[in-house]
Amino acid sequence: MKKHVLSLLLAMGAAALTQSVSAAGDASAGADKSAVCAACHGADGNSPAPTFPKIAGLGEKYILKQLRDIQAWDQASGDDKATTGRAIPEMTGQLSGLSDQDLQDLAAHYAAQTMQLTGSKEMTVKINSGEVVDALELGQRTFRAGNQETGVPACTGCHSPTGVGNAPAGYPRLGGQYAEYIEKQLHAFRAGERTNDGDQMIMRLAAKNLSDSEIKALANYIAGLH
Repeated sequence: MKKHVLSLLLAMGAAALTQSVSAAGDASAGADKSAVCAACHGADGNSPAPTFPKIAGLGEKYILKQLRDIQAWDQASGDDKATTGRAIPEMTGQLSGLSDQDLQDLAAHYAAQTMQLTGSKEMTVKINSGEVVDALELGQRTFRAGNQETGVPACTGCHSPTGVGNAPAGYPRLGGQYAEYIEKQLHAFRAGERTNDGDQMIMRLAAKNLSDSEIKALANYIAGLH
């Protein structure tokens, strides 16, 4: 029953996200404006190191929402800063002076790029029982089926079985992303440190019951998913 309720909430969240973010960017114009982004994220949106996430092919609506949220956080001050947008200290000042059309153009440009596959690793993780298990197997099982015992939903409902996401609904591509970045974001959602997933708390609800081992296994599996 819990799984069905959570799946319904996620579906409702998808509809809300689709309605709340519109994108009408010019990819060609975005390419001309992307020089400042290339230093960290790579010329084609495939950053050279996991310090910075890959942003190629994430989906135009998703990228635009993140840019708007980051800009809103950067522009906020005082007590509002803690509850506004998405806090990424490394992005401080990077979007200053950019219009909303600039953000739309950048989103269109990077959405049109192709994410390069990072690749998964053969590894093991220790689950809560103390048993050491194959991380790829645990990651695949959690991604495709979730964990019914703890109320963790499958990732496939929003991000697709192949990890390409659902661009029209604003759900990003995951497959091929750096495992380190995925792991960091799942921890942030679980801890409530990242909150820009909407009033429905789509990702916070999805991540709240994930164990550390499930997060590590998921991140590793997603890095090679395509």
